[in-house]
Amino acid sequence: MIESLNIHPEDSMQQASSTRVAIVTGASRGIGAAVAQRLAEDGYRVAVNYASNELEADKTVAALRAAGHSAIAVRADVSQADQVRALFDTVERELGKVDVLVNNAGILKTVPLAESSDELFQRTFAINVQGTFNTLREAATRLNDGGSIVNFSTSVVGLKLPGYTIYSATKAAVESMSQIFAKELRGRRIRVNVVAPGPVATELFMDGKTPEQIAHFASLPPLERLGEPRDIANVVSFLVGPDAAWVNGQVVRANGGVV
Repeated sequence: MIESLNIHPEDSMQQASSTRVAIVTGASRGIGAAVAQRLAEDGYRVAVNYASNELEADKTVAALRAAGHSAIAVRADVSQADQVRALFDTVERELGKVDVLVNNAGILKTVPLAESSDELFQRTFAINVQGTFNTLREAATRLNDGGSIVNFSTSVVGLKLPGYTIYSATKAAVESMSQIFAKELRGRRIRVNVVAPGPVATELFMDGKTPEQIAHFASLPPLERLGEPRDIANVVSFLVGPDAAWVNGQVVRANGGVV
């Protein structure tokens, strides 16, 4: 099911030719919302994608509009190819052809491998890997030449923490796909990079952790704090911007030096 907030079509057509368009998946809250805000501040017309949390997505869009930015909310489960196609259809119709894709949507549950269920394995790969695959495949033919893609991994791939087996495996797959895809887009001037955050103070990270565990993670980086969503949004802004014009097929581990 695809839903979007209404915008004035005439406004869309007038601005689409002069303003670049970005899709941020999983952008209703947390890092995704921070990325949507930063890209809006950078001048992008932003599509805030969400799978189920309509209330938070609408709040994010309302805040962006209140600040004078152009934004819409679009519901789509990225693990479903037909919904990803409809996501691009909606964005192209209401904002214009897409220049930037940020694949932030993902799920994380920490469980030792021996205790992991088939359902958890399948669901995590469906969102984190299949979801990225679906959006990349769509972007291959629909992203403007000269555009940019940023996929999300995790610094846990380098940390190799117990309990993160399935999650780390999905993100390692994302890194590999991204680096190969960057080469497959030769001739289109589309850059594909990956940001791999360390511990960031979001609901996704905090969920299920004790205060002692959170304090432990905050103490690990030499900078001695958790990352903030804005820290990661700033890295994404750099990667899609002109200052990163020679950065392609790379993994940027934004983690305060923890690994």
